[in-house]
Amino acid sequence: MSTTEPGGQPTKRMLRRDFLAVRSGLTEDDAHKAAAVLADRALELPELAGARTVAAYVSVGSEPGTRALLDALHARGTRVLLPVLLADNDLDWGVYDGAGSLVRVQHQGKIELLEPFGERLGPDAVLAADAVLLPGLAVDARGMRLGRGGGSYDRVLARLERADADPALVVLLYDSEVVAHVPEEAHDRPVHAVVTPSGVRRFR
Repeated sequence: MSTTEPGGQPTKRMLRRDFLAVRSGLTEDDAHKAAAVLADRALELPELAGARTVAAYVSVGSEPGTRALLDALHARGTRVLLPVLLADNDLDWGVYDGAGSLVRVQHQGKIELLEPFGERLGPDAVLAADAVLLPGLAVDARGMRLGRGGGSYDRVLARLERADADPALVVLLYDSEVVAHVPEEAHDRPVHAVVTPSGVRRFR
């Protein structure tokens, strides 16, 4: 498989490898400090401040940390939905009720995830969200997001579009992951904002 697109642009696969390599070099202390700042910045977003329901995710490994943000949203009474990975890579959802409501799940052939162990609400539960926090590896100047390539959130975004749902789409990243351009495909959709330790950037 070629590592570049026509015109010499790097492919998604090449970019994912590069961004993951940079993340793997972060120290635990750097990641912890970034997570605390990200939570503060995200909590200031009007889209989250006014949200009754937020669909989010539990960060794993060297991803920008979400645990402090999840706890803060839960503490102020926001209903937080967390994903449950299904066998076909689609996402079911459950409600976050604090750190004790999470369980480690090892999916065959995939990374270990922290998922809510309570009632499963079904894939359409995300349609109730006022804001959706999306994992990603990068976002570009147009708001186009580079995901990990599993397609789970492409399905979420397609489900929202089919239902004419219009939640705020927000991605949490490190500063170096906001770039000039990432490759896009026909199914890709831009996010509305990116939160990094240095601030917030909006795309609409």
